[in-house]
Parts: sequence; C-alpha cells; structure tokens
Amino acid sequence: MLTFMKLRWWFSWILLLSLLAVPGRAAERGPVYIAPLDGDVSSAQFYFLRRALKDAEQANASAFIIDMRTKGGAVDAAIDNMDALLKTTVPTYTYVNPRALSAGALIAIATKKIYMAPTAVIGAAAPVLSTGDDAPKTMNDKTVSALSAMARAASQQNGHNPDIADAFIWKEKEVKFGDTVIDRPDSLLTLSAQEAFREYDGKRVLATAVVPSIEALLSHAKLTGEVRRVAPTGFEHVAFWLTTLSPLLLLGGIIGAYIEFKTPGFGLPGAASFVCFTLFFTGSYIAGLAGYEVIAIFVVGLVLVLLELLVFTGTLIPGIVGAVLMVGALIWAMVDRYPDQSWWPDSDMLIRPLANLGLATLLAIVTGAFLARWLPSTGFYQRMVLSAATPSGPGVSVPATSSTLSREAAGVAITDLRPSGRAEFDGRMVDVVSQGDWIEAGRQVRVISVEGTRVMVAAAPITFQA
Repeated sequence: MLTFMKLRWWFSWILLLSLLAVPGRAAERGPVYIAPLDGDVSSAQFYFLRRALKDAEQANASAFIIDMRTKGGAVDAAIDNMDALLKTTVPTYTYVNPRALSAGALIAIATKKIYMAPTAVIGAAAPVLSTGDDAPKTMNDKTVSALSAMARAASQQNGHNPDIADAFIWKEKEVKFGDTVIDRPDSLLTLSAQEAFREYDGKRVLATAVVPSIEALLSHAKLTGEVRRVAPTGFEHVAFWLTTLSPLLLLGGIIGAYIEFKTPGFGLPGAASFVCFTLFFTGSYIAGLAGYEVIAIFVVGLVLVLLELLVFTGTLIPGIVGAVLMVGALIWAMVDRYPDQSWWPDSDMLIRPLANLGLATLLAIVTGAFLARWLPSTGFYQRMVLSAATPSGPGVSVPATSSTLSREAAGVAITDLRPSGRAEFDGRMVDVVSQGDWIEAGRQVRVISVEGTRVMVAAAPITFQA
C-alpha cells in the first residue's frame, strides 16, 4: 500500500511538471518569422509589416525579426509601425544590415532586441519636411517633442536606454555614461555597430550583439524554430490605396444604391455601387482588416433589406436587421484588430471606422438630397426610365398616362402595391409605386410625386361616415 501511494505521488508530480513545461517547449519550437524592411518606410510597407505580425501571432511564433536596411521615410508610417510592434505578443528583433536611419531607428527601438551587422549604423531620427528641408521652428518643436515622447516610451517598454532615443531626435540632447560623453549637444546621435554594442557600467549602449548574418543572430538568440521568410506582395500596395480611399468607396456605394432604388431595373448606378462595395471589402481583406465572414454578414444584411423592399413590404423587421448587419459589417471591415485582442473592438479601434462611415454617410445625405431635386429633370434619368420601361419586341406606341396626373390626384389601387402595382385614376390604369408601404387592392391612394413615368403614391387616410 505504501509503495502504491509513493508511485501515485511521484506520478502526480511528473504529470504536473510536464504540463507546466509544455507551453514553454511549444513556444521555443514556434516558427521564427523574418520580414524585410528594405527601402523607404511608408504606409504600404506598414500594411505588409502588420500582415506579417498577425500571421506570426496566429502561428504562435517564437520570434519576429525585421531585416532592416532603410534610410528612413514617412513619420506617420513609422509611428504606425511602432504601435504595431509594441502591441504584438511575439518577441521582436531588429537586425540592422546595414542601416536603420531616421524612421528606421524609431522602428528599431520599438523591438525588444537590436542586433547589428559589423558595418551597420543607426540613428539620426530628427523629423524634416518631405523636401528634406527643416520644418519651421514651431512645427519642428511640436513634432520633435511628440516623437521624442513616443521614442522614450518605446525604449522604456523594451528595456532600451531612453536617453539614446532622445538623442536620435533632439539635436541639443547630451548623453553621458559616467564621465564618458556619447553624444554632444550640437549634433544628432548616430551610432556605429561597435558604438551601439559598447558597454558602460555593465550596460550596453543599445545593441544586444554584433553579428555578421541573420543565421548568426538565430544562433546567438537561441532561436531554433522553423524559419519563415515573408515578403510583401503587389496586392498590399493595392490594399493601401483601397483602404485610403475607403470613405470615397463607401460614398460611391451608398450613392449608387440610392440612384438604383430611384430608377426601375438594374443599370449603371447599381453596377457602380456593387463595384465600390466590392473594392471596399477587397481592400480590407487584403490589408488584413477583414475576413470572409465580414463580407458574408454584409451580403446577408443586403438580402434582408431587399426582402423587406420587394417581398415582406411593411414588416420592418427584416429591413432593420439587414441594415444593422450591413452597417456593422462596414464598421468591422475597417477595424484593425490583432489576434490576441478581444473580438469586441474598444473605443480606440472604432474611432477611424466610425469617422470614415460618418463622413461617407454625411456626404451621401447631402449628395442624395441634391440628386433627388436635380436628377429627375435630367435627360440621363429620363433615358434610364424609358429604356427600362420599354419591352423587347416590336415597337408599340404607349401613351404617357402619368403625364397628366398631378400631385394629390386621387385613385384606387387595382392590385396590391408591394411596393409597385397598378392604380386607376379617372378610369385610366397607371403603373404606380408606393413609398415602401404595402397597400392592399381596393384602397384609395393619392399621388405624392410624378417623376417621368414613375408615379409615387401613398394610401389615403381611411374616413368613416356616420
């Protein structure tokens, strides 16, 4: 009995230790992602980096290495890169080979470890205008102050010396280690590999090690996982432009749908709306903002809205549910969410999507009001209406029965209006359409508007006589 108890005790401890050890071993065996940052730091480059980071998180990568060779680039894109690197759960590394200047230096200090090639340099991150000239003093002071604060915060989070980050940006910054001056207050700090690796009082200036290659970095950092090299695609450059133009694509989609609903049949406005929404979701999908499920939700919402308009007229529930699904899908397609973040977006993640959708909606309302007043009188609208209303086959002469109808003219619905049908006015049969309400046959109606051959009616109030 005692022997059995001892065996059970030892077995329990072995099982517990093995369970505790599995996550660590799994993490060590995770793949190592290597992404190049070659050339200018730009928005298109950021889209690639973000996609690669999300792929690495989903694969439970043990490391994410940026193979960097850049002279700098756009400040906004550098800040986006820094934010992405600081929020990821994957351990991050930068291999500077051979330079990480300006925006590249800012991105490098946003990673946990910095390795450098023997001839590499890093630093000189002061902001300048796109022409290369210095910005006006007030603008320069504001930009430098903001960049410096972000660089210090990134350095502190990753264990780098914040004074080094400051000296990359502030020309007036002096950096000293004990009595040794690293940077004088009359020049921007730029470090060679040997200077960045130098040690003072047991602390490295910046670089973890100087290694001749990525393979040497993997060996030094003891990264033994499968190496996966990723590269940007041409589609990611397309995604940059599509997501940048997302408010205009939303506007085009909404306006096209509005004109399509105002005209019979399916024509150019409907096709334009379809193209705009397709490009909107395509850009979000390529940029890694949305998956197929978001597109499916939008399509389901659209089907429900069409069912409300064409089949279940007046029930409201399908239309409301469909509209909510469509708006939700449009917002979700613009939310930048990483795999480790909650599926429900926080307020910061919603600011940009809501701003884009709000801007597009406001412009759509203004444009829609203008078109509602101006469009019916144009030859383009009349051609669309007439071409859609003309049947195929031998030509026939059809009197324009709606031309003599005026607003408030009274008639009787001959067929159910769901929302289109026929009504009788003074013995004449006229094709009419309601405002979306389901009007049963036999109900009195009155004319609201006449736009070409399109006659819109509403149900007349029911009156009772004693």
